[in-house]
Amino acid sequence: MASTYLPEERSGVDVPSPAPAAGRPRGRARRRVAHHLTAYGLQVPALVLFGTLVLLPLLPLLFALYASFFRWGGFGMPEDAVGGDNFTRLFQDPVFRGDLWRCLVLVLLSLGLQLPFALALAVALNQRLRGRAVYRMLFFAPYVLSEAITGVLFGMIFAPGDGLADHVLGGIGLDGPAGKWFSDPSTVMATLFLVMMWKYFGFHMMLYLAGLQAVPAELTEAALIDGAGPWQRFRHVTLPLLAPTLRISVFLSVIGSVQLFDLVWVITAGGPDHHSETMAVTMFQYGFKRYQVGYASAISVVMFGISLVFALAYQRFVLHRDLAGATTTMRGGGA
Repeated sequence: MASTYLPEERSGVDVPSPAPAAGRPRGRARRRVAHHLTAYGLQVPALVLFGTLVLLPLLPLLFALYASFFRWGGFGMPEDAVGGDNFTRLFQDPVFRGDLWRCLVLVLLSLGLQLPFALALAVALNQRLRGRAVYRMLFFAPYVLSEAITGVLFGMIFAPGDGLADHVLGGIGLDGPAGKWFSDPSTVMATLFLVMMWKYFGFHMMLYLAGLQAVPAELTEAALIDGAGPWQRFRHVTLPLLAPTLRISVFLSVIGSVQLFDLVWVITAGGPDHHSETMAVTMFQYGFKRYQVGYASAISVVMFGISLVFALAYQRFVLHRDLAGATTTMRGGGA
């Protein structure tokens, strides 16, 4: 077969082989840089949000931890270091030890009275009742009110002399504390808890209603067909499916009791004679009334430590099933 020669080959002229384009490696590098810049740019909003909501709030906490090791009045920078004396003083203070006891009492009352009451109302209002939307709105309305308004309102209701509570009890022939609802050490915590219960039970009731509406009706109907009574259906069908909502409600109730401040401050300011003080009220008293900011910072650190330890333990031993289920679901969806 005849060979084909280019004119340059026939003339004996050497033809150089085509060189690779010089711009290709540079173009690939540019595309790589553009790809990385785009990826990092898409992460910027999330990083800004994370820094704003997570990292920046840590700065006051870190400063409070730093200030807790000083005797500091809140002006200038802390200079008089006292080591751990503030924490030693804290746990030797009978007022703070009383705060811890009152916090435990509020937690137990919330778990034993407020949450069961909210659950019972949620179960009742989940039935087909005439006007149940109105009832839901009425029961949830107290939670919408601010703590300041609630405090002023119940300060008038339990006012000495002409308070509504004493008039109502007198009208039905009962003798109340006669205006000593908030001024008697023996009744102040019980009265304060009644106000707390009125204020916050609607929030937990709405949580339970949302959880009850997620319970499949087919399971309840199947239990009814099998002959289960109302209590058996609630005990063996509704309650297990409502357990994740109950666990979240308990968590929020405990943390709220530990951090309770504004309602107590507006109603009693911790009185009489510290018998209604909470840790947050004590912290406010020392920090903004007595200008012992170092000692108040130690109280805030202890409050944060209690909340953190409880949250981690609760997540580890109580919420781990819910979190594991959510993680498994997310992984399954991603696959």
